[in-house]
Amino acid sequence: MLSTDTHSIDMPAFEIRPLSCSAEILSMLSELLVDVVAYGGSVGFMHPLSSEQAQAFWHNSLLAADLGARIVLGAFDEDTLAGTVTLLLDCPPNQPHRGEIAKLMTRRDYRGRGVASSLIRAVETLAVEHRRSLLVLDTAADEGASAFYEKLGYVRAGEIPDYALKPHGGLTGTIIFWKKV
Repeated sequence: MLSTDTHSIDMPAFEIRPLSCSAEILSMLSELLVDVVAYGGSVGFMHPLSSEQAQAFWHNSLLAADLGARIVLGAFDEDTLAGTVTLLLDCPPNQPHRGEIAKLMTRRDYRGRGVASSLIRAVETLAVEHRRSLLVLDTAADEGASAFYEKLGYVRAGEIPDYALKPHGGLTGTIIFWKKV
């Protein structure tokens, strides 16, 4: 177990751990990704996202984790995958000090319960363990998580307009953030 989060007496603790490629984990991750995209989460996919497409993405992502190119973390509430985040480590040779945070997702029924902040704290700890002193990330300008990242100390570097399509269509900008850890 990497980390737990207990914001108050009545808040549950989440077990944060690296994920490996198993049928059960692939199923949970795929279900989460399909749900996030269906409800407008801008995580690089268009709606409708098939379970097969989601499974293929996570399968490849977890294979890359096995090779050390990334770390995929899951936040668990007992047997329920409450959320996930990925730390990308495969940077160019002139950027061995940098990591990128990607695919932060929380199940809708777990939002507002500290899952995302627990995952970010755990990924920051892992970044330091992997000698990464600078983290970068991006989030959608429309309905993105910019206030969440700013609250956690991430600095807004700027916004790129019309960067990507939203899951249900229409363009959105992306906001780039960074943080020294």
